[in-house]
Amino acid sequence: MRSLQPVVATSSAANCLDVPPAAHIPGVEEHRITLNGVEWRYLSAGSGPALLLIHGLMGYSWSWRFNMGKLAKHFTVYAPDLPGCGFSQRSDHLCGSLESDADGLIALMDALGVTQFHLLGSSRGGGVAIVLAGLLAQRGILNRVPRMILCAPINPWSNFGQRRVRWFSTRLGRQFVIHIASRLHTVMKMYYRDMYGDPSRIAPGSVEGYAAGLLVPRSFHHLVNIVRGWHPDLRQIESMLPLLQELPTLLLWGVCDSVVYATSALELAKHLGNSTTLMLESVGHLPYEEVPEEFNQTVCDFLLRHDPQTRLEGIAGSATASGLRRNMATVESDRIRSQVTS
Repeated sequence: MRSLQPVVATSSAANCLDVPPAAHIPGVEEHRITLNGVEWRYLSAGSGPALLLIHGLMGYSWSWRFNMGKLAKHFTVYAPDLPGCGFSQRSDHLCGSLESDADGLIALMDALGVTQFHLLGSSRGGGVAIVLAGLLAQRGILNRVPRMILCAPINPWSNFGQRRVRWFSTRLGRQFVIHIASRLHTVMKMYYRDMYGDPSRIAPGSVEGYAAGLLVPRSFHHLVNIVRGWHPDLRQIESMLPLLQELPTLLLWGVCDSVVYATSALELAKHLGNSTTLMLESVGHLPYEEVPEEFNQTVCDFLLRHDPQTRLEGIAGSATASGLRRNMATVESDRIRSQVTS
């Protein structure tokens, strides 16, 4: 058991000088806690069963701005900024691995006295969720996680993301991340637009909100640390999957995801024996932002149901069979066509 320092919690109003207005989510509480010498910022809202939200690469708790209010009607929602991200502490000692983040989240839940919690992770946060659940399984306490939702999680079967990471791992790529990308608002805007299936759905202020978390000094240095360990992290994800065969899991993907290919959902589902897969038409990598009402309803339907034979499961069953395969063929043809025209 880790030796944890005392919890230091404050309201959102008390922290308004630390966090710019663009990064605030109305109606949630903001807290600070120090774990193993690193200060974490996290948000909380609501009451009921605990739900831990884990953001993706280049995101932070603000990523869930369209979800926390709705989900808080049914759950006690926790949304941390992972160390080195958002408005949590930057430190040269952070290794940026999935396991270090997963261990930190377990320590966070322990410090808050939360014994059982659902997991919802997006993109790299989905990878963190898999490793977190795997660590609990190794310790014989996987029952702490009743259900898990993975929203386009990073995985070894999405080749496009791996090629991009390989480039960022080179010396030129690292210099680009640290010295160029962090200063170019236009690059950030283009990168964000590519994550949407329909960029017209991007809400005003979205790019500015993400920029607020990225422009904290040394954010991009931490990003480089994450990228350096990307492929070992993918191998760890694959090694954890056999431990999670019984965990009820929802795989949620946008068909138009250009970051983590939706085609990888089929292979990932094969490794999760108790999983359900749902594909969202005309949606990209960020369904919780692009179609938040549908996303929130899907999350509630999956986490709150008790009878396994529900309407949601019936829809998912068709999605994972022929309907999903047709979607995969469409995704693949669109990807090839975009490569030819680019």
